[in-house]
Amino acid sequence: MTSSELWTQATAERYDAEETENFSAAVLEPTTAFLAGLAGDGRALEFAIGTGRVGIALRERGVPVTGIELSEHMAAVLRRKIDEDALPVVIGDMATTVVPGEFTLVYLVYNTITNLLTQDEQVECFRNAARHLAPGGRFVIELGVPPLRFLPPGQVAVPFDVSAHHLGFDTFDLVEQILVSHHFTRDGDHYRRAGSRHRYAWPAELDLMARIAGLALERRVADWHGTPFTQDSTKHISVWRKPV
Repeated sequence: MTSSELWTQATAERYDAEETENFSAAVLEPTTAFLAGLAGDGRALEFAIGTGRVGIALRERGVPVTGIELSEHMAAVLRRKIDEDALPVVIGDMATTVVPGEFTLVYLVYNTITNLLTQDEQVECFRNAARHLAPGGRFVIELGVPPLRFLPPGQVAVPFDVSAHHLGFDTFDLVEQILVSHHFTRDGDHYRRAGSRHRYAWPAELDLMARIAGLALERRVADWHGTPFTQDSTKHISVWRKPV
C-alpha cells in the first residue's frame, strides 16, 4: 500500500457523471491518438486506470491495454464496461505492482502521479514504469504545472473552477509540496464537500526522477494536440524513453 488515498465506492459510482467533459470525443480523440502513436504495434500499460476513461478508448483503437488500479471500487465500474479478457486490470499500487510481459508504452493521465504523496514513491513509480518497458519504450505523464504564480504573499488558496454547479480551489503547503483540492458540488438543494491530497512536482523534478529510473526526456508539449510547451502552459504531456 502506498500513500495514495483510496477512492470509495460512492466516489467511484459518481465519477463518470462528474467527469462528463473528459469523456467527450473532443478530449479522448487527441489523447488516444497521441498514445496510440507511441504504442505502435505493442502493448500499453495504464497506471491508475480508474474507471477506464482512457484505457477503454485506447483499446477501441486497437491497442492492447492492461491496467493497474489501487481502488477496487473504481475497477468494478470499469469491469461493467469491458471484459477482463479484453482489458485486464491488476489491483495494486502504481509504484510497486508488477504485471507480466513487456510494454511499448506505460502512461499516467490526468495528474494521477500526484496521488503518490512522497517524492520517494513518485521515484518508485518511474522505476516501475521503466521495469515494464521494452527497450525503446515510452513513459508518458499528463500533469498540471503547479499554479504558484497565482499566489500573492500570504495567500494559500487558488480557485480552479467557479460555476453554478461546482466550486473548486486548491490550498498549498509550500514546504511539503502538498496541495489539497477542495470541491463543493451542488447536489439538489445542497452542496457536497470533498477533498483530496496531492504531491505536486515541477517538470524538472520529474525529469530527474526519470534519469534515476534510466529514462531520458524525449518530448514535452502543452496538450495532447502537441502545442509547444512554454512558461505560460498550465499543464504538460511529457514523454520519456527507455534506451534501446
